[in-house]
Amino acid sequence: MDPPDDPDAVTLDRADPDDRDRLAALLASNGLPDDVREAPGRFFLARRDGRLVGGGGVEVHGTDGLLRSVVVVESERGRGYGTALCDALEARAREAGVTTLYLLTTTAAGFFGERGYETIPRTAAPPAVRGTPEFETLCPDDATCMRRRLD
Repeated sequence: MDPPDDPDAVTLDRADPDDRDRLAALLASNGLPDDVREAPGRFFLARRDGRLVGGGGVEVHGTDGLLRSVVVVESERGRGYGTALCDALEARAREAGVTTLYLLTTTAAGFFGERGYETIPRTAAPPAVRGTPEFETLCPDDATCMRRRLD
C-alpha cells in the first residue's frame, strides 16, 4: 500500500476496552511503557483502511501536554504512518487546548527533531508533566526530553 499522502489517510480512534490488549502488546513488543490499561482514555489507535498501523497517546495538563508511546507497526514503518500519526495526535492536543507538547524518547529523537521538537533538560518540563508516571517511573532517566510549541 502506498504511504499516506494526507493527514486523513490515517484515522485516529480512542482505544476502547477491546483495543487495550492489542495496543498493550504493540507497545510491549516495541519496548515502550505499557500503562494503557491504567490510562485508556489517553491512548488512540491509528488505522489505514481499517488496518492497525500504530498507536500513541496524549495526556493533557492544562496548556501543556505529554505525547505518549508513539509506535508504528513494524511492517508498516517507513511509509509515512509515524508522521501521519503524530499529525493526528498533535491535532488532538491542540483541540484540547495544549500549546506546548512534551515527550520522552530513547530511540526517536531524530524523528521528533525533524518535526520541530527541541531537546531540553528533563527538569525544564513543567511540574505537572514531570509528575506523570512516564517521567517518574516508566521512562529511564537517560531518555531524551523534548518539547514543541503547537501554536
